[in-house]
Order: sequence, then C-alpha cells, then structure tokens
Amino acid sequence: MLFRRQDRKAPPRGGFESIELVLDGEPLAVTVRRHPKAQRLTLRVRAVARDVTLTAPPHVPLSAARDFVHRHREWVRVRLVRLPEMVPFEAGAVVPVRGEPHLIVHRPDERGTVWLDGALNGAHGGMPALCVAGEAPHIARRVRDHLKREARAELMRAVRRHAAALKVEVGRITLRDTASRWGSCSAKGDLSFSWRLIMAPPFVLDYLAAHEVAHRLEMNHGPRYWRLVEAIFPRRAEAEAWLRHNGAGLHRYG
Repeated sequence: MLFRRQDRKAPPRGGFESIELVLDGEPLAVTVRRHPKAQRLTLRVRAVARDVTLTAPPHVPLSAARDFVHRHREWVRVRLVRLPEMVPFEAGAVVPVRGEPHLIVHRPDERGTVWLDGALNGAHGGMPALCVAGEAPHIARRVRDHLKREARAELMRAVRRHAAALKVEVGRITLRDTASRWGSCSAKGDLSFSWRLIMAPPFVLDYLAAHEVAHRLEMNHGPRYWRLVEAIFPRRAEAEAWLRHNGAGLHRYG
C-alpha cells in the first residue's frame, strides 16, 4: 500500500523509532526502519528474529506510520501465529541432526558430555538420541557445543575436498549463528558458515561448502561462478530448493 505525500513533515532526527501494537492484550514493539530508497510503507514479520519491522521512507511522519501499522494489526497477528514454535535444547525435545530427528535424552548419572545413541532394540521409540550427561542447566550449552563441533568437522572435510577439486587454498574457517546468510568468503579466502548447517541433510552442508570455496576463483555470482559450483556439486538445484523451503526453520531450534 502506497503512502501519499500529503504530509511532508519529516520524523524527528536521531533516536530510536518504534510503534507499540497491542495484540491479544500483549504489547508488541514494531521497529521503524527509515530507508532513503523506500517508496512506500512495508511491514515485515521475520521468522528468524520473530519480530515485526516497518520500513518507511524518510519523509513519512511517525503518526502516519503508526496509523498504517494499526490498520494492518490483523495481518501482523495472523503471521505471528503462523510462526513455528521455538524448540529449546532440553530433555525431551526433538531436534534435527544431519537432517534426521534426534531426541535429547538427559543422562545425569553418566560421565561425558554428549554422545549419540543409535536407538538399538527400539529404545527412544526407534529414534536416535542425543544423550547429555551432567546437570540439567547445562543441557542446552552442551548440545549447542556438540552441534558446533560436529558442524566444524563436517565443514572442514567438505571444504578441503572442494578446495582440492578446484586447486585453490582457503584461509580460516569460522562458525557463526547468522540469520541473513549461510556462508561467506572474504577476499583473503577466509570462510564463515552457520553452525546450524549440521541440522540440515548432509548434501545441503556440502553444497554450502562448495558454494563458498568456488568464490576463491570467482568473487561474484556470474555464469562462470555457477559453472564452477555445479562442476564440483551437481546437486545445486536440489540443495537450494531444500534451503528455500526448510532453511528458516533451522533457526527455531535452541
């Protein structure tokens, strides 16, 4: 919906702008982001951050932005309700590891940190389990640390394989928890990945490794770059389709 420039009064400079919206009796802060190239008011509900933002042109007064948000109250409410529930790393939770659901099982009396139980003889309902030793308050941290270690090991193996195929060298490999991208490659050849890729099927993680390694030869997304990617990872289309449909859901865990 376009906002007509009837009121050209600019919003106050400096400070943080937000609009309070009450949904089902609970206050919700809608962040207002001013963008110089914006031509209209745009509401967005972000699944990863689970927040609501309003992008607005600089000239639109806050009062008009507030009216716009309140007119679209039901639109916001419906999209927030549709967001998948968050799944904390706690005993009894089911989380994906390499694309397969795993049950988190607390083993307070056993030694160690986190290990995999293959659910032999029908244990855990036939589902593989991530067993966690120690006290309950440490379960979340231990599961997260375990997944990060697994992600680093898998990504390093995949990166080395693809780097050898393209005859390139890479720098440091770091893990992050980014919401906007799954991986990146710096001009120096340092690679960064989201540790949450360990929750995706292995071919998806492998694709992201190939994607970033190929940037060592082409720091762009032109035709030559995609030919390089597909030469070392022919399942590109399948991996990208999986990420489009399932990638955002990985951020609901932990």
